[in-house]
Amino acid sequence: MAKNTTTLEIKNLAVSVGSSQILNDVTLTIKSGEVHAVMGPNGAGKSTLSAALMGKPGYVVTGGSVKLDGIDMLALPTWQRATAGLHLIMQYPTEIPGVMLQDAMSAALDARERDTSNLRSLIATEAKRISFDTELVDRAVNVDFSGGEKKRNETVQLAVLQPKIAILDELDSGLDIDALRDCAQRVEDATREMNLGVLVITHYSRLFEQLKPDFVHILTNGRIVKSAGPELADELEVTGYAAYSDK
Repeated sequence: MAKNTTTLEIKNLAVSVGSSQILNDVTLTIKSGEVHAVMGPNGAGKSTLSAALMGKPGYVVTGGSVKLDGIDMLALPTWQRATAGLHLIMQYPTEIPGVMLQDAMSAALDARERDTSNLRSLIATEAKRISFDTELVDRAVNVDFSGGEKKRNETVQLAVLQPKIAILDELDSGLDIDALRDCAQRVEDATREMNLGVLVITHYSRLFEQLKPDFVHILTNGRIVKSAGPELADELEVTGYAAYSDK
């Protein structure tokens, strides 16, 4: 049976925050099963890209379009972008006091009109798969979790919800080697098992030991200044971003 395919098309996207124009004319097309890495120095606009895609308040789109399978994402509130198939793993996951993971996932799956009868077993399976302590599953989401525990928790949520496109905003931030390996490998597996398309935002290529990029894009001064294959990440590891900072 052929897998369903999806396309996230970002065209000429421009975004401002307050009085500052952060992104200018960003164009990317991400398809099912592909991993696109966006790399760049601090302040380049990488996290602004993820925030704008998910509709975070304060990030104003001043030009361009974002379409998921032809549906205008910019016309939808954040929750509808999520139910349409976009999913964000945040750089700094939010703590949600009083809300258990199973309750959050049940509400999210209900909004997607998906079966929840086997949810507890599914969460347990995914937690075990990435060495997420099963005792933490029954605690409030991310409350008093370490950085690695939060990212493992976010990765469990990704696997349970099975979105079309995942946006990883510095998944590697705050992770030790073991957590980075487990989370990155689970996302890599999802590109094959779920035909997941991935936009991964990162500073460093260490993430790519498990999560293999098909395309690497350099974002600097609010623009994508170069796109190439995975070899570009290897180049950046040696040369840094200096050669692209004035483009």
